Formats: sequence, C-alpha cells, structure tokens
Amino acid sequence: MVTKWPEGFVSAASTSLGPHGASASRAATPSVAFGDISPSRGESARAFAIVAETPDDIVAREALLDAAMGPKRKTKSSEKLRRGRRPSEGLAFVARDASGAVMGTVRLWDVTLGEGGPAALLLGPLAVAPSLKSAGIGSALMRHAVAEAARLGHAAILLVGDAPYYGRFGFSAAKTGSLAMPGPYERHRLLAVELVEGALDGVHGTLKAAGRKLKAQALAA
Repeated sequence: MVTKWPEGFVSAASTSLGPHGASASRAATPSVAFGDISPSRGESARAFAIVAETPDDIVAREALLDAAMGPKRKTKSSEKLRRGRRPSEGLAFVARDASGAVMGTVRLWDVTLGEGGPAALLLGPLAVAPSLKSAGIGSALMRHAVAEAARLGHAAILLVGDAPYYGRFGFSAAKTGSLAMPGPYERHRLLAVELVEGALDGVHGTLKAAGRKLKAQALAA
C-alpha cells in the first residue's frame, strides 16, 4: 500500500508546480535553506521546470551547492554514503529557469538499512540558489523527487533534516530510532517516509551505501 501524502502533495512537471496527471497546487509554502536541509519562510511564484539532471549540469550543480551549503558540505555524514557513487537510477533532478540555468538540485541515493537490511533511498543534498530561496523551488523539487521515487517502486526514503518542515511531506522520526548514519549527526533529524506501508518495520543498524559506483575518470573529475 502506498502512503497517502499530505494534502496538496503533487509532483512537479515541466512548469512551476505542474502535476503528473493531477490538479496543480499553487498555494504558498515554505522554501528550503540548507544544512542537510532546513526551511526558510515565505514563497513567491516563479516559473521553472524540474527535469532530469544531465552530465552538462555538473559544473553548475556543484557551484550551486558550494554557494548554498558552504565549504563544509562534503564533511557531512551523508556524504559518506554518496562518495564514489552514482545517484539512484532516474532520481537526480534539477530545476531550470526559462533560460535553462540551474536554479536548484536534488538527488536520491541507494542505501541499505543495516548490514544485509532492506533497500531504501537517502535524499540529499537538496539545494536552491541562495537568491531564489523564496521562489517555491525547494518544495517543488521535494514533491517531484518523492513522487518519482514512489513511481519507480522504491519502498522508503530517509533524509537528515528538520522535522517541523519535512512532516508536510510525510517524513518523521517515528521509525528511525534504531537506525544510524555512518558519522556524526543529530539523531532527531534522521527522518523517513514509507512509500510502501510497513517498509521500515523492524529496521535497525547503520545506513550503508549501495548505489552504482562511479568510474575512475568520473572520480578524478
């Protein structure tokens, strides 16, 4: 059984907050700032498209992450689960403005929940250009990423973020008490959402990277 999303939870398509076969929700919602992920207040309408990330986006994505999250972003415990890996197949997205410039980014990564545990996804980093944090881009990226993960048949998503904000997307710490990140983190900020009912029942242990490995030349780059 697929989780019932909070009211107004729709996927973004090729226009601002456009749906995949659903009525668009254009209500103002908090946008996203960056720690591993935390909210700011206020939002204004701005046209953008959410599309699959391409290799040509790498330089712009990395520059955006540096500007949004600062030089310490690669020291986070979640980075240990991403380093040397590719995002989960079909789950790396960028938001573009009308000129094609990258305005935001989100990626999801394959992990296992403990030694020999079930498969899940880790969401992050989620980032929006600092000058556009009130444009609704972060919220739309979040909706799109979770909806696509569900469509592709994944069972659960975890992230490190602020529960008061991510609760609106169905995330909570209700089933993460017996899980741990592979490095320093704030336990109350390890959140999860089940895309399949019961997917997190009885899970325990430290999250482990399980994604496709990058080729040597990609690592060098």
